[in-house]
Amino acid sequence: MAPDIADPVVPVGNADGCCQSTRQRVPAAHDDNNNQIEKESAIEASHEDQFRPEIRWPDFIAQLFLHVGFLIGIWQVVTLQAMLYTVLWTVILVWCSGVGITAGAHRLWSHKSYKAKWPLRVLLMFLFTICGQRDAYTWAHDHRVHHKYSETDADPHNAKRGFFFAHVGWVFLTPHPEVVAKRKIIDMSDLEADPIVMWQKKYYLPLFALLVIGFPVLVPYYYWSENIWVAFWVCFTVRFTTTLNIAFFVNSVAHMFGNRPYDKNISPVENLPVAIAALGEGWHNYHHVFPWDYKTGELGSYMFNVTTGFIDAFAKLGWAYERKSVSPDIIERRAAKYGDGTRFLSDDCAHQDPVWGFGDSDIAKEDLDEILRRQE
Repeated sequence: MAPDIADPVVPVGNADGCCQSTRQRVPAAHDDNNNQIEKESAIEASHEDQFRPEIRWPDFIAQLFLHVGFLIGIWQVVTLQAMLYTVLWTVILVWCSGVGITAGAHRLWSHKSYKAKWPLRVLLMFLFTICGQRDAYTWAHDHRVHHKYSETDADPHNAKRGFFFAHVGWVFLTPHPEVVAKRKIIDMSDLEADPIVMWQKKYYLPLFALLVIGFPVLVPYYYWSENIWVAFWVCFTVRFTTTLNIAFFVNSVAHMFGNRPYDKNISPVENLPVAIAALGEGWHNYHHVFPWDYKTGELGSYMFNVTTGFIDAFAKLGWAYERKSVSPDIIERRAAKYGDGTRFLSDDCAHQDPVWGFGDSDIAKEDLDEILRRQE
């Protein structure tokens, strides 16, 4: 999750947020399968050798400015130059804009894992815009491509290209040609028909100035007379860079460090620290196997999945509805058959075709029937 800034080879192995499965092969023999994997890996390596990304300097300078500004803001906090109210205001903004990412851009607009009435959609769009991670349409577009073509050249933040690239490099490097090509074929008609999404996309630049910079900085300046530069470095750069890196951790850490109880053949993992920091988005192995589940995880507690609690609260108000989920029986069977060894090993993948969420034409009939039966 983060701002943006011929079919791909889809390898079987450890590879991947908001927020995936690789293609299933059913070989005639185990040796044939290994030979095929080695052949395709060589082809993909050849493709990688041919592509040399270039630095997008405006994006690089923006990232450099934000991270240097983060250090300035943190220094102002630890040296007590920033008022306590300013620090609390920043924490509130980090949490609220984080919900805009997780409940809005990720679970609602990227994966269609639940539906929301227009007041909740407006609220989520307001919160998401504050985070500054591009418009919701672009965010969801790249995220669907990421899920559909995870860990291939078409993945915008392919974790196979290393931690740095998956974490932040993809933001300021030119995308692989396969990313550009696959963006063109991902279905975005649902968001194109959403007036709130398209309005935010159309007016994103003035909204950025107003809600990403102006609103967070001017509130402490006017209401408790914070120094304007302290408000800028703390409420803008510290807040912005914090939410960025939490989202980046889902793309990097949650694709590399953790266990794979639901599908051992894909990169995404279950990572508790990321789940806590990202309000429930760290249960990434589960999420890539079941991207349409509005909970993005199997755990029932809200403690490590705050976003689910947020959605459930608005469901009680009638603003969120048709929440899609997975039955314990389906989860048990998937984990037993495809998990990382907690039950038994299998060389198969959980899905014949990767899917980006509810609405993908490749979703298995078994899964589709289960979704329609269980949505609330």
